[in-house]
Amino acid sequence: MAGNTIAVIDYGMGNLRSVSKALEHVSDGKPVVVTADPAVVAAAERVVFPGQGAMPDCMRELDARGLRGAVLQAAKDKPFLGICVGEQMLFEHSDEGNVPALGVFPGNVVRFPDDKMVLADGERLKVPHMGWNEVCQNDHALWQGIDDCARFYFVHSYFVQPTELDLVMGTCTYGVPFTCAVGRDNIFAVQFHPEKSARDGLQLLKNFVEWRP
Repeated sequence: MAGNTIAVIDYGMGNLRSVSKALEHVSDGKPVVVTADPAVVAAAERVVFPGQGAMPDCMRELDARGLRGAVLQAAKDKPFLGICVGEQMLFEHSDEGNVPALGVFPGNVVRFPDDKMVLADGERLKVPHMGWNEVCQNDHALWQGIDDCARFYFVHSYFVQPTELDLVMGTCTYGVPFTCAVGRDNIFAVQFHPEKSARDGLQLLKNFVEWRP
C-alpha cells in the first residue's frame, strides 16, 4: 500500500463516509482508506480517528476489533487527528458509563453540568450541544487560514477536561467554557465535526493532510 495513505479508522462507531469524503476533497491525490485492519493503520502516513455514540460502546468496539494497539502506536509516531469521541477516547476516563479510555492524554471526559445550562434570561440550554458555535484558538498549525472564533458544527453531551493546560488548542462556550480542541506533538483532536463544518472544516482537514509535525 502507498506510504502516503491517510487511514480513517473503522471500529464501527464513526461517521466514516462523511469524514472520508471530506478528506478525499482536500487530500491532493493522497489515497484515503477506511480500514479496520491494524496493518493498514500501521502502514499509513497519517491517521484519522473519528467517533460518535456512547463512550462505553466505542471502547468496547475498539477492543473487539483488535484496534487499540494500532491506535496507540499511531498516536505515538504519525500525524494523528481525533474527531468527536475520537478526541474523548484519548483521555484517561469518561464519566459516560464510568469507563477508562486510552490514556494518551491526562484528564477526564465530563458531561455538561445541568445547573449551568441556563442563559442569562433564564432560557434553558439543551443537551446535547448541537449546532454551530464559535471556537477560540490557541496557536497551532492546524488553524492556519481559519479566523479565530470561526464557527464549527458540534453534536455532543460530554467534553474533555485536560489536566495539563498546554494541551488546550481551542475553547468554546455552551453554558460553560469548555475545551474543544487539544494537541501535542503529532496529535491534534477536536470535539466538533470538521467534515460537517463547511469551508473552515475543510481547511482544517487540508491543514492536517499537509501537516509535518
